[in-house]
Amino acid sequence: MGISDRKEREKEELREKILGAAKVLFLEKGFEKTSIRNIADKIEYSPGILYHYFRDKNEIFHALHQDGFQQLLSMMQVLNSVRNPMERIKAMGSIYITFALQNPDMYDLMFIKEAPINHIHDSEHDNWKEGGGTFNYLRDTIQACMSEGHFEGHQLEPLSFLIWSIVHGMVSLHIRGRCEVIKEEDKEGIVNKGLEEFYRILDKL
Repeated sequence: MGISDRKEREKEELREKILGAAKVLFLEKGFEKTSIRNIADKIEYSPGILYHYFRDKNEIFHALHQDGFQQLLSMMQVLNSVRNPMERIKAMGSIYITFALQNPDMYDLMFIKEAPINHIHDSEHDNWKEGGGTFNYLRDTIQACMSEGHFEGHQLEPLSFLIWSIVHGMVSLHIRGRCEVIKEEDKEGIVNKGLEEFYRILDKL
């Protein structure tokens, strides 16, 4: 390995250390109470080093978002072979829930934890294409369902939002430990059971 390759690897390793430390602190302390100095202290570097990698903590938070959406989209690549759009919607829901339950901390940062999203709006580029791409994929699939005669009388954008919200709501309640109201005998696998009930409703539309 040459000197330039080694330096590039070390640079990437430090970037990952920064993101790992930031993720822990954002979850423990919250976004507002976490500072660049907190992150630097956790990895035992000076705060100035972090600014060689990220402009501010908004950019760090956004980088974590990107990583999460890239993981989710990678899992959804298998859907390219599912030709029936209604079956594709169901598969999307299953993959979405699997991702959330396997990566609860990341899901918390992506969708639940309160944090500013102004970095995305201030950016000159489409830096949140991963997040937008996930919703666009759902919207396009629902549009394909409509073209085949499903969801007659429904509007595309509100319906897309509704379907996403239902699946998101189930996993969010589970991740945040709000499923204690469920009967004891039904708690095991309640999110996937709820998803199956939702699919039965979709099949009637």
